[in-house]
Amino acid sequence: MLDSSATDALPENAPNDHPKVRRGKTGVLLANLGTPDDYSYWPMRRYLSEFLSDKRVIDYPAWKWQPLLQLIILTKRPFASGAAYKSIWNHDKGESPLMTITRDQTAKMAGVMAQRYGDQVMVDFCMRYGNPSTKSKVRAMVAAGCERILFVPLYPHYAGATSATANDQFFRALMEETWQPAARTIEPYFDDPAYIEALARSVEEAYGQAAKRPDILVVSYHGMPKRYLMQGDPYHCQCQKTTRLLRERLGWEETEITTTFQSVFGPEEWLKPYTVDHVATLAQEGKKSIAVIAPAFSADCIETLEEINEEIKESFEEAGGENFLYIPCLNDDDDHIAALAGVIENNLKGWLD
Repeated sequence: MLDSSATDALPENAPNDHPKVRRGKTGVLLANLGTPDDYSYWPMRRYLSEFLSDKRVIDYPAWKWQPLLQLIILTKRPFASGAAYKSIWNHDKGESPLMTITRDQTAKMAGVMAQRYGDQVMVDFCMRYGNPSTKSKVRAMVAAGCERILFVPLYPHYAGATSATANDQFFRALMEETWQPAARTIEPYFDDPAYIEALARSVEEAYGQAAKRPDILVVSYHGMPKRYLMQGDPYHCQCQKTTRLLRERLGWEETEITTTFQSVFGPEEWLKPYTVDHVATLAQEGKKSIAVIAPAFSADCIETLEEINEEIKESFEEAGGENFLYIPCLNDDDDHIAALAGVIENNLKGWLD
């Protein structure tokens, strides 16, 4: 995905003994959450340790949290998480679905950027946790001649534990560069019309193919502690707006769609209603056919393929639900790539026009 066509050359007016440099490119670096290298114990433990040690994710004091994490949680959790990853693993390619999908998204985006900008732009991807690391990809882009890098966290909604920590890691990588490129990060695109349109079309397509029209669409977002909302994180409000805009685009009544939050972790209260509980309540209220979509995820991953399609589905069916439809993430769908390309092009203005 990195274009190596740039050539080394002497800077203008430099003496002949000046080292040659490679410059003139603009990098677009897509970033996703991350994935373990394998679902066995030690790769899972390394990945979970990096993830759960991030102060943006778990902000408890290290003296209190790290002993609990390292001595208790990471003794058992890698086994359970590894089993969950194994159930969704892309065994043909030896990687998680998130890795496969993010690579496919990057390849498609590189094609779009090449059509728009020729060889001026190189596109690649990195992960906040695990491999390929943000640091390694920033280093590769600078080495390939990128004078500018647009950093694109693949999260439509801003949250400290997603967009912010990805940006933190990007800027930490820049700190290690002798000659730093100019840098930009994108704004969240949770209300971008093209993104909403892509979501709506995915719903319409899924409903059109369903044997029975769902009674309600559950729009499930990754959760966060309620305390983060009270501290000023805008994530909850942005999620609610995405649901509203999606409903308006679909032309639905408020009773046909609901917002929930999944992936609760730890003892404190998180954003409610919890998806796993709410789908059971819907079944008990007589809504025997539901659909679930997860707009906060740009690519299907453990939280959608395993948590939604297995744990949450099971909760619904055990409560009397009959028809459960999971609507996949936008992944590398052409509408999604077009929406992201629009966001990227807007953020490249002034650099490339």
